[in-house]
Amino acid sequence: MLFIVNPISGNGNKSNIISRLEAGGFNVVHTEYAGHAEELARQASERTIVAVGGDGTVNEVARGIIGSDKTLGIIPCGSGDGLALHLGISRKFDHALDTVLSGTSHSMDAGVIDGRLFFSVCGVGFDALVSEKFAKSGKRGLLNYVEQGMSLWREFRPEKYTITIDDRTWENEAALITVGNSSQWGNGAKITPLADSCDGLLDVTVADMFTTLEMPALAYLLMTGHLERSSRIHCYRGKTIRISRSSGGPAHVDGDWFEAGTEIEIRIIPKALNVMVPSK
Repeated sequence: MLFIVNPISGNGNKSNIISRLEAGGFNVVHTEYAGHAEELARQASERTIVAVGGDGTVNEVARGIIGSDKTLGIIPCGSGDGLALHLGISRKFDHALDTVLSGTSHSMDAGVIDGRLFFSVCGVGFDALVSEKFAKSGKRGLLNYVEQGMSLWREFRPEKYTITIDDRTWENEAALITVGNSSQWGNGAKITPLADSCDGLLDVTVADMFTTLEMPALAYLLMTGHLERSSRIHCYRGKTIRISRSSGGPAHVDGDWFEAGTEIEIRIIPKALNVMVPSK
């Protein structure tokens, strides 16, 4: 197997992890620029390719092996680690390594948004704006993410969208629209709490605009996995999602933002990727 390490993900300090992997005799390579992990994974001859980093690193490695007979392993050490946590992979190094070495291979779905692959979540609205602001801040970590979000919230206004899920279309003014192959943004925040990464469907959460006073209750439901209980939240499920809006702007895919247009199409690719998960 090959371990692909992103040295700047999360807190940026991977020296202990790298030294432990090298001491164990594992083949370890480091990424040097954006997209490098995808290249390394695609070119590798090893059968198991392990992403050591956050959701962005996992996304790159998965893009490099999707559709092949290679298997993805994950050592989560990023800012959010949404896909790893959804799959039950521990953030403790020893437990995660044990999953890579002796776990079970699981066939999971993938999603595509405007030609970009995602394996956890994507979307538009407030969280996409925060992803853009977070990336441009030049700092990592959950605290900075929260700070950027609170700063943005003071001036945020919802947008009107036309949403089509399979054969149903309607208009909705929303704070955000998140489409999930897995259940969470990261750090246990389950934005699409009912999502199953191997059911051949995408879960959609549409959040109505809410007030600052409503945030604590919504945050509690978000972190306990019961967001669907809120009257501000609407949950749907389908294979193809189309989102129309009046002007282009940021969207996010597995935590990374990109500039999207007025028409956005999202679809599922069933059983697209093999990944190591805990045997239990």
